[in-house]
Amino acid sequence: MQFSNLDNKSGTQRIDWVTFSMVVSLIAIGWMMIYAVGYNEEAKLDLPAFMKSTTGKQAIFVFASIILYGIVMVTDWKFWRVFAYAIYGVGILLLLAVLVIGTKVNGARAWFSIGGFLLQPVEFVKFGTCLAISSYISSYSVNLKNNINKIYAVGLVIFPFLLINLQPDFGSSLVFISFFILFYREGFAETPYLLALLCVALFIFSLIFEPLFVVLVLSNIASFIVLYNIKANTVQKFLLFAALIVSQYLLIQYNYSYYALAITILYNLILGAYAYFRGVRRIVSIVYIGLVIGSFLSYSSNFVFNNVLEPHQQDRINVWLQPEKCDPRGSLYNLLQAKMAIGSGGLIGKGFLQGNMTKLNYVPEQNTDFIFCTIGEEHGFLGTMAVIVLYVALLLRIQFLAERQRSNFSKNYAYGLMGILFFHFFFNIGMTMGLLPVVGIPLPFISYGGSSLLGFTLLISVLLKLDSFRYNV
Repeated sequence: MQFSNLDNKSGTQRIDWVTFSMVVSLIAIGWMMIYAVGYNEEAKLDLPAFMKSTTGKQAIFVFASIILYGIVMVTDWKFWRVFAYAIYGVGILLLLAVLVIGTKVNGARAWFSIGGFLLQPVEFVKFGTCLAISSYISSYSVNLKNNINKIYAVGLVIFPFLLINLQPDFGSSLVFISFFILFYREGFAETPYLLALLCVALFIFSLIFEPLFVVLVLSNIASFIVLYNIKANTVQKFLLFAALIVSQYLLIQYNYSYYALAITILYNLILGAYAYFRGVRRIVSIVYIGLVIGSFLSYSSNFVFNNVLEPHQQDRINVWLQPEKCDPRGSLYNLLQAKMAIGSGGLIGKGFLQGNMTKLNYVPEQNTDFIFCTIGEEHGFLGTMAVIVLYVALLLRIQFLAERQRSNFSKNYAYGLMGILFFHFFFNIGMTMGLLPVVGIPLPFISYGGSSLLGFTLLISVLLKLDSFRYNV
């Protein structure tokens, strides 16, 4: 009886106003921060000039978002699943078109210039990909434990990922990795994820330390694993551990040089052969194959960094991992200014429109990728924490909406959206604070930009529409 009463309600009456209010709050905060970045107390009030400013343009984008929300609300909720692949296909065509006729901005041909406005198709491709993946894995005939189904699902992500990297726009393409969170939830095994994390960790350590040192550390880890699993009596294990200690002493004596590597290889060959014939064959095979692959990846990472990546790409990684190698007035400038702006806000901030570093434009791109700095300077630690709490609350609310869906498509779509929002939020704030590399990812609903605002409005609006008709499934 309760369901029938709900079915009789209009979609508007059943809109989740908690989620809606959070999104509106973020958009309002974003507009105020964009206004603060462009504020000039000596400027005269001039409507035409205001509409040409970033604040005025963002106001237009907000108005366009309201219209877009209204369009989604009057559209049949079934439309989004029926035309999911068509919307995905249109997005792919836009990615192909932008490579040919797009406008180049900051070295990436990723924008369409329309009437003085720049539109970035990748923001809408995220939406189309989320729809297509949700539709595919919700089909009764699809099981993500099946390898063929896995290939099709991953293909839906890889295709736009590769096209976006051709622009090139690594930051936007990185967001598509978020769909693997949904894949894991739907049946992907843990092992590939763990291996991927190990490869990323190995890549990072190979850039911080010399590959030779990384290989020696991996060799020692391999030795300990084999020693732990070897079948031998107490005396034999003692002798093997004593040999390991001697080898470590020699490593120090030879200052972790290639002589040290030769000693390590010799020790592991003897240990591996002994363990193999003692019956620990599976462990020995896995560990030493892993050691060989890890050593190859370590040297390959170093080679790719020094010989394949462009200088500006190397600078971005060095800013993150080895800032001491960077020029404080060059590649490190953005991050230093961002940290200074956030730190200068203290506990409660300098006050709205009182941010000196914001006013004087010390931080480049501070109304887009680095807008979090403005929040930190003008509203301090309490202001930044309030924004972070609001984002976390929104993510948890989306998870709540996902779990109450009766349709698998709606549930998967909600989790897909949750992953996209999390990646944007996590990477933007992380790179602003120097915890992650600067990759050019906007802060959802807050950063300046029509494409980002419209894209996230579309994502959220469709979720609210699907949720409002969850009892109609």
